[in-house]
Amino acid sequence: MKIYFMGICGTAMGNAALLARAAGHAVVGSDTGVYPPMSTVLREAGIAVHEGYDPGRLERLAPDLVVIGNAMSRGNVEVEWLLDTRALRFTSLPALLHELILRLRRNVVVAGTHGKTTTTAMTAFLLRENGRDPGYLIGGVPQDPPTGHHLGSPQDPFVIEGDEYDSAFFDKRSKFIHYAPTVAVLNNLEFDHADIFRDVPDIQRTFLHLTRIVPRTGWVVVNGDDSNLAALGGLTWTRVMRVGLGDGCDVRIVDFSEANDGIRFRLLWRGQHWTALKLALPGQFNARNAAMAATAAALVQGATRSAVPEPSLLDPAPLARFRGVKRRQEVLVERSELTVIEDFGHHPTALAETLISFRNRYPGAHLTAVFEPRSNTARTNVLQTAFMEALARADAVFLGAVNRADKLKPEERFDTAAVLAHLTREGVTGCAAPTNLELLDHLLAAAAAAPAGRHRVVVFFSNGSFDGIIERFAAQAR
Repeated sequence: MKIYFMGICGTAMGNAALLARAAGHAVVGSDTGVYPPMSTVLREAGIAVHEGYDPGRLERLAPDLVVIGNAMSRGNVEVEWLLDTRALRFTSLPALLHELILRLRRNVVVAGTHGKTTTTAMTAFLLRENGRDPGYLIGGVPQDPPTGHHLGSPQDPFVIEGDEYDSAFFDKRSKFIHYAPTVAVLNNLEFDHADIFRDVPDIQRTFLHLTRIVPRTGWVVVNGDDSNLAALGGLTWTRVMRVGLGDGCDVRIVDFSEANDGIRFRLLWRGQHWTALKLALPGQFNARNAAMAATAAALVQGATRSAVPEPSLLDPAPLARFRGVKRRQEVLVERSELTVIEDFGHHPTALAETLISFRNRYPGAHLTAVFEPRSNTARTNVLQTAFMEALARADAVFLGAVNRADKLKPEERFDTAAVLAHLTREGVTGCAAPTNLELLDHLLAAAAAAPAGRHRVVVFFSNGSFDGIIERFAAQAR
């Protein structure tokens, strides 16, 4: 089959295109702003990537199926041509993944507001290290496993990041509803994606729908410390394993500590010692990610009708070698007086937990947070108060330009002036700029004026490119 991907250079779309190619299909695609690394990876795999959208070209290519990415909307010239002519079959990316790969596999679907990418990568990595050949699709660039996609053996599980965002402009169901979970991992649940969800109950509704399609012989692995997930109820139609710090959890994280070289903790499986782990990654949140991944991998190892969950099903020890995912607390510069870190954080809870971790990891350091209000929720004032509280954990805060501010009413936008005023009252120095490039100038000036003798940690938070200022600051700091 010849498959055409609209928006092929997105991380999920590109990796899915590579999976389709690995499955033996002819693949071609288009996108705007075609640039490395994804464009390079696709072309090296023999996939033609066309710049821009052109109905005439699409008609000439005559694919058997068009996959429309969820970044596409009405008004796109190829979308309008498809709807006008009905000349070609089209579908969403999640629906394609279901039909092409997931329908007949034992799937681990990793969902949650935070930690999906890291937990998905950890789960796939653990299964590989325990002698399996799992397939996987990771919504980022992992260092372990070595790629973001792999078809794997049909007899082995498939691990996929389960996003709650909608599937396409014509399919408003959450993506993960298409993913046929044998094991569903619910990392956490908070309000996000204000452009498509009304409130927390609205998000709980779609997570509950995900659990409804887990077979009775499958498992739901739940963060046992999350009150928003507890409100989903007992999930009596399937089996449940609760993971967390609390006494009521089936898998418990105990003896947690953090130092400059990483985190240490033990896991108890139903009250009995399972494993002791030391990870190079920061934060209690990564201990939880690791516990969720290890539990899910163990359960899918024994996901048969008669399987009894046992910790011996999986050895979590290889997690000590797990190097993480690009742009997730990734250290770009490490010098005696300066550390520069890039993080994908774009939700206040993620920012707060990361800053708490860095306080533990770099005791006594001057901590600077640089934040780009970029996501569809972060660029609005919906979570502004929570962002204020999170950013107040830093010593200094630099705020980038609000992404696509002209598309929002002034009273709806993230208000950088109000945030800085709050931070000043909390004793945090702050700075904002009308453009990200101007913000870089302020950052470089502050770095040049910083007194010697105290270690400085500068962490950039953005789910986008930040207009390239992260790489430029890091290059000057090296």
